[in-house]
Amino acid sequence: MQKEVDQYIQQFKSGYFTPLAQMVRLTEEVGELAREVNHYYGQKQKKLSEAPNTVEEELGDILFVTMIMANSLDVDLTEVFEKNMAKFNHRDHNRFERKDEKQE
Repeated sequence: MQKEVDQYIQQFKSGYFTPLAQMVRLTEEVGELAREVNHYYGQKQKKLSEAPNTVEEELGDILFVTMIMANSLDVDLTEVFEKNMAKFNHRDHNRFERKDEKQE
């Protein structure tokens, strides 16, 4: 996915934005996700004039912007994911009640 995003970005003269600009964009997208979650699962009703965005669309935007930021900072998200899963599987192994009822 990161390669495909890079190919998309490389076609534009502006290329990657600065990390600060990317962080602002990511924050904007997270805000849009929060708004959609509030509309679908919270008590705030959507205005009739508002576009019918979905939680899925907003998560997709966040994923896209995250990959842009990772690419520009030369971060391999697959490596990061694998390290994080190892950390969570070790650190949080018994943090929550397990469905298999195994407790160590």
